[in-house]
Amino acid sequence: MDKPLFPDNEEARLAALRALNILDTQSEESLDRVTRLAKYLFAVPISLISLIDEDRQWFKSCIGLDVKETPRDISFCGHAILDDNPLVICDALTDPRFADNPLVLNTPKIRFYAGYPIKLEGMCIGTLCIIDSKSREFASEDIQALKDLALIAQRELSIMQLATRDELTNIPNRRGFSLMAERYLDLCMRQQLNAIVIFIDLDSFKPINDEYGHAEGDRVLHLFASVISASCRKSDLFGRFGGDEFVLMLTQTTLRECQLLISRIEERASKLSESLPNLVTFSFSFGIAEFDPQHPLELEALLQIADADMYKNKAAKKAS
Repeated sequence: MDKPLFPDNEEARLAALRALNILDTQSEESLDRVTRLAKYLFAVPISLISLIDEDRQWFKSCIGLDVKETPRDISFCGHAILDDNPLVICDALTDPRFADNPLVLNTPKIRFYAGYPIKLEGMCIGTLCIIDSKSREFASEDIQALKDLALIAQRELSIMQLATRDELTNIPNRRGFSLMAERYLDLCMRQQLNAIVIFIDLDSFKPINDEYGHAEGDRVLHLFASVISASCRKSDLFGRFGGDEFVLMLTQTTLRECQLLISRIEERASKLSESLPNLVTFSFSFGIAEFDPQHPLELEALLQIADADMYKNKAAKKAS
């Protein structure tokens, strides 16, 4: 069995996939329609929209299969994302790359596979694939039909991305952050981990818009988002809630580490201020809320606590 290789752009590809914020989410009817149609058109028992994560393939839409994921190193779709062309295996038992693959020898006993890459931001993040337990031929017209369906799925994923990304800063918006944060809190509950929510609000942002114009204000927001991104760990979640408000969620951390993160943001923001014209100053107020799995609070309650703490600190700053 040949394990799938990693594409040259693997790091950027994974970043694009995770920025989509749909891993481990519920199925979407708009995508299930595509897989149902593929199953019907090609008369196959299994049709999937498979997203290739770091060490697994996860099925955003899954028709005819009971599992939601399988290891990446035995996946057919891991091979299919390596270029822009469809991968068609008419009989896996006669293909040395797959003949002894566990998915061929055991359930679902794959014989036929056809997968068409799904791209996001120019990178292959997964496939629309169809599977049969019987070998079969796949004509050029079939490949074109599979491509057409894959492009429909690709467009639906792009629409989902637009709904969860902040257009200005290209980080998650409120909806995108909340979707991910809910999953983070579920994980913290299952594994009894703590988490910290940080609410950040830029100081004196309105005067920047008033004095230098909205284009300069937009640039400040974009640059501040890049400061947050550069300061956070890869496991930290952050997003823009609108206006000059940003929210972060940290898991498996301490208040001390949280303070160190805020210090990193302040330091980077200060250095950025010095390099910018128009005397733009990046200063901000922040508030903190702690998630305790022994006494759990809902995400909205944590956000309200952190928001109130932020306004308390902002008022104290103005009074001093």
